[in-house]
Amino acid sequence: MISVKNLYKSFGNVVVVDDLSFDVKPGEVVGFLGPNGAGKSTTMKMLTGFLPPSSGEISIFDMSFKNKAKAIKQGIGYLPEGAPAYGDMTTLQFLNFIAQIRGYSGNEKKERIKDVIGKVELQEVLDKPIENLSKGFKRRVGLAQALIHDPQILILDEPTDGLDPNQKHQVRRLIQNLAKDKMVIISTHILEEVSAVCNRVMIIAKGKLLFNGTPDELNRKSSYYGAVTLRFSYKADISELAELDGVAKMQVNPENDEVTLFPEPDKQILHLITAHIQRCKLPVDSLTIEQGRLDDVFREITQLETNK
Repeated sequence: MISVKNLYKSFGNVVVVDDLSFDVKPGEVVGFLGPNGAGKSTTMKMLTGFLPPSSGEISIFDMSFKNKAKAIKQGIGYLPEGAPAYGDMTTLQFLNFIAQIRGYSGNEKKERIKDVIGKVELQEVLDKPIENLSKGFKRRVGLAQALIHDPQILILDEPTDGLDPNQKHQVRRLIQNLAKDKMVIISTHILEEVSAVCNRVMIIAKGKLLFNGTPDELNRKSSYYGAVTLRFSYKADISELAELDGVAKMQVNPENDEVTLFPEPDKQILHLITAHIQRCKLPVDSLTIEQGRLDDVFREITQLETNK
């Protein structure tokens, strides 16, 4: 387990991480969210031993970096921001180098390299210098080096940055499969990534932890959670929709003929809306049950802190 207690990090008079405490258990995929400069990358560098904390405690596998740094790092796979690598090496040379550094040799080294090439799909760039690769392939090489030793903990800073939609889907599926018996922490600013791969979310701003819970709990903070959005094929009398039992308010978007009905707290309104549509024969093209809008919730949570 990863255990973080009262973690602080400052550079001079600037506090970057401010009294951060959390735990991560096997099987958890934690989405680490925050605006630029929130302290995400600095926290990850402390979790991997690249930066010492100014104060506070980090315990990994019940060990401390103070006396067991090498043993901890052997169990961590880390993809840093920017996926740095030796640009003049080919992809295969770099993976061979990383495997050697990790202590592999002979057939075991070949098997680890073969396995990670297949997982991240690097076959077509094995003989190309890393400096000539696209941003997406450089990211995948960085992910491969983080996975090559089959670590118990994966700490990934923006793992899908620069990938096309197909590559993002593949990497997310890979992370989900790996997370069955590992701990995974993903720093990201892509909110859809939270819903796609994470079973827990932490949001920080100015180095402070502002939210720690499941994606569903985060969605429930949205004013749109449980709302019903209708799109009409042509204008119709919708005034009675706002009067339905359990509807708190109605929002009309004249640009696209969308109407959103917001429920009162703890009320279900879908069945009443569908019954009214059928009864009045309203020209509804589509009906959507809102699951919450994470971008709105993210702004609300982080702006409260950044505006202080």
